[in-house]
Amino acid sequence: QVQLVESGGGLVQAGGSLRLACAAPEKSSSINIMGWYRQAPFKQRELVATITSGGTANYGDPAKGRFTISRDSTKNKVYLQMNSLKLEDTAVYYCYADGGGVPGMDSWGRGTLVTVSS
Repeated sequence: QVQLVESGGGLVQAGGSLRLACAAPEKSSSINIMGWYRQAPFKQRELVATITSGGTANYGDPAKGRFTISRDSTKNKVYLQMNSLKLEDTAVYYCYADGGGVPGMDSWGRGTLVTVSS
């Protein structure tokens, strides 16, 4: 596992935008997939978006058409641009890294809170 540090969460009005960032140690070259999951109050954690080291992105249904994931692989940083935010986007957003597919090496950040108000 590696340490993942998220930033960019906060309070935003519905229809607004936020940009989340996550940084893994720069020398963690074994990482393949990075991404974002979220967990709303009293709900299960769900996929937001992931991206491979080669730039292939995968989005969960709630993110499609509104969110964009990007990555700076040389620095092991991943970003999530969130537009047209809705009340139901309110959640703690967690950064994820797969550790290059090595069993037991998946990593999770501590989370950053996104609150969308009406």
